[in-house]
Amino acid sequence: RTLGVELESICGGRQTCGKCQVIVESGAYPKHGITSRESHLSSVGPVEAEYCRAHDIRGRRLACAAEIVGDVLILVPEESQARKQIIAKAATERAIDVDPAVRSVYVEVRSAELGSGGGGDWERLQEALREQWQLTDLRIDTPALQQLQPALAVGRHAVTVSVWNAREVLRIQPGYAEGICGLAIDVGTTTVVAHVCDLRTGEVLATEASMNPQVRYGEDLMSRVSYAMTQPQGVERMHRAIIRTLNDLAEKAVSTAGRALDDILDAVVVGNPIMHHLVLGLDPSSLGAAPFAPALTAAADTKARDLGLKFNPSAYVHTLPCIAGHVGADHLAVLLAEAPHALDEISLVVDVGTNAEISIGGRAGLACASSPTGPAFEGAQITHGQRAAPGAIERVRVDSVTLEPRYQVIGHEGWIDAVEPRPLPMSARATGICGSGIIEAVAEMFLAGVIDSNGRFADDAADRSSRVRREGRSAAYVLVDAADSATGNPIVVSQTDVRAIQLAKAALYTGAKLLLRHQGLPNVDRIVLAGAFGSYISPRHAMILGLIPDAPLDRVAAVGNAAGDGARLALLNLGQRAEAGRLAGWVQHVQIATDPSFQDEFVAAMSLPHAADAFPHLADDLPAITQPAERPSQRRRAVGAGLSRKE
Repeated sequence: RTLGVELESICGGRQTCGKCQVIVESGAYPKHGITSRESHLSSVGPVEAEYCRAHDIRGRRLACAAEIVGDVLILVPEESQARKQIIAKAATERAIDVDPAVRSVYVEVRSAELGSGGGGDWERLQEALREQWQLTDLRIDTPALQQLQPALAVGRHAVTVSVWNAREVLRIQPGYAEGICGLAIDVGTTTVVAHVCDLRTGEVLATEASMNPQVRYGEDLMSRVSYAMTQPQGVERMHRAIIRTLNDLAEKAVSTAGRALDDILDAVVVGNPIMHHLVLGLDPSSLGAAPFAPALTAAADTKARDLGLKFNPSAYVHTLPCIAGHVGADHLAVLLAEAPHALDEISLVVDVGTNAEISIGGRAGLACASSPTGPAFEGAQITHGQRAAPGAIERVRVDSVTLEPRYQVIGHEGWIDAVEPRPLPMSARATGICGSGIIEAVAEMFLAGVIDSNGRFADDAADRSSRVRREGRSAAYVLVDAADSATGNPIVVSQTDVRAIQLAKAALYTGAKLLLRHQGLPNVDRIVLAGAFGSYISPRHAMILGLIPDAPLDRVAAVGNAAGDGARLALLNLGQRAEAGRLAGWVQHVQIATDPSFQDEFVAAMSLPHAADAFPHLADDLPAITQPAERPSQRRRAVGAGLSRKE
């Protein structure tokens, strides 16, 4: 510890937990100028020997029992380090310093003696915690107080105490015990994700996800605010619905992990301000109109039982602060996870969802805004749109000459095209098209000249292929023939679908551009796409569409559920909770909707990729945009979109 190696220790050196195991490396080490031997540690005592026999530990020593009596080279294995580096999931590797709000300590409490006074069991436990762990001024929650006497009796005055924030005793167990858990929860408008984590090691034990049940009260946020305002029991119904879902996710997660709900002693919840309010049972109506004043922006610690959550009776729920009325704790969690404020380069961080939250800046300052993209990216408002599920089209390519499509379906390996043997297996039969698929479809239709930069179907598109069908003044592109779909009906991308995507992408692009202007910046150095949806977006197609500003394509990264990762950071490290509070006050919020140029910028952003802004990093795509070769109308459209022939 003097050398900066934080050794794990739950039992306080009593040789009962076995968490401080170390290995002596024997031999000569000229680099260090020493010869290391096992005999250079003090001999094994009876208590350590008994522990090693009981747990079959060979070749290791308990650091709390061993004294250094000569030169040694010590290996401290990963599991013996108090601050471990953990990996959440393959898509998002996060290094986390484990320093949670709740930790367990093992104490031995002196027995009561006849006539000696000295107070009751709680007073003697306080004395033991003060002397053995330097924990003072503690209070005890009522359920924990009720556990105290039975635990002392069963444990023969040795107990494991779980303490929150070095201020409150939450649980008392007889003898030496392990197993404290926490939940990191990201409550999205559409989906809810919960990670159950071991609060001692930081390990993610299980992850569960589900649809947000509030979708039945409205697809988007404003629909739910409207439901809260117009229905007498609206807030309570939506609160109960999300609490039931959180309880279900917690029960599934701990079951998968081999733990119990009673082991959950702490939780961190993030979400946009409206989700944040509904989890806490607060009325979000004030967020439906200017000045969009939330009931609470600061971080809060609430007893889980007060919210109806069936965790340990004494467990806490920590909600991260919100930045503004429509930039919530979920975006703050993304900033925690991605830390653009720690970089010199300029980052654009976008949490793509039904309500996109955007931040631009770096070490010198960050500005954020909310952009109402709507649910089109989630598959809503699209003729054959659906959620990302087996059967959904997730990838699309359109041949620029024949206009024949190729596509990928979730749940089926490989691409499907016209040369695929027919009939297709059921796993290859599409049921609809999800968000990433519709983005690629519209971008590919633009590249192939099916639609022009204004999003209208080209005049000659129907002449070039029977896949383009005109119905009066409208048109549609047949992506999947009726015989190849799971429904027996063709899956099409209509003019209305293209318009819905244009509206959504224009809202996001306009938000980013106005933030750049607010910060006095010409462009961004890197783009981070967060959120479950952001993970599946093709950066190239997103830029062709004009969803994001121009940037080097190799500097556009999808980072998965960064909000969930930020929630884990706050769950497993108290310092990150403090950092979240600092960031919430440091990031500058910008109301882009009231900007005088918003309407003009929005109209310009409706074009593909943009009516005026240049996209030099799309130079390699220009030959595709001008295909078939030397079509003058297409050439004019490309220049009109801000893409010159020279570029």
